[in-house]
Amino acid sequence: MEPIGKTALVTGGANRVGKAIALGLARAGANVVINYHASAAAAEQTVAEIRALGVDALAIRADIADATQVEAMVAAAAERFGGVDILVNSADTWLETPLPTKSHELWHLVTGIGIDGPYYASNAVAPWMISRGEGVIVNIIDLSVWEPWPRYTAHSVSKSALLALTRQLALELAPHVRVNAIAPGPVLPPPGYSPALVERVADKTLLNRWGSPEDIVDAVLYFVRANYVTGETLAVDGGERFGHRKNEAA
Repeated sequence: MEPIGKTALVTGGANRVGKAIALGLARAGANVVINYHASAAAAEQTVAEIRALGVDALAIRADIADATQVEAMVAAAAERFGGVDILVNSADTWLETPLPTKSHELWHLVTGIGIDGPYYASNAVAPWMISRGEGVIVNIIDLSVWEPWPRYTAHSVSKSALLALTRQLALELAPHVRVNAIAPGPVLPPPGYSPALVERVADKTLLNRWGSPEDIVDAVLYFVRANYVTGETLAVDGGERFGHRKNEAA
């Protein structure tokens, strides 16, 4: 699928990597719907930047853990643009959820956004895509699907579930809708990372450096255009998944 003239919905598209994906799709010629929950100002700024590229954009507030809000969001996107051709499930909540615990509130918050949200959004856009005879869904996971991260139980489980959902959706929505996943490595340091920590993370990769959000944009555009690829996962991590082995022979 060529993005020119298509409509993309990016959850969590107001900030960081989600914003980069939204802008990348816009540069490729797509109109973009920006989903946000709390980042209204950032979402409107992203919309302004997209419109400056010569395509249209719309910011829609919705808690994607709520099926009713997701359905309303997709309906609003359809009213404005006629439907959604490309869905990028990028929204995430980065919260520690160590075990054992006496409260399950954070578990439900993280998994609501990380599992329920992509499920609701994919389910809502699928009928339009099927009726049009084509559609693309790209899910953003991460390396925790292969190696769990301490203190981030809900996050690791959510990303693992999203990987499983990717494969299941590829099966259920074939042949008209292609569904793939991207697992970013270190491409954008979180706020507060010290120079020493940034360097330490870079050293964990095989390439000895950080990537950039544009590396993820390139992967998204590959999956949008790769008409014979579905049910696959692409790690864009500079080899971080195997970086801990690079000094074993020393």
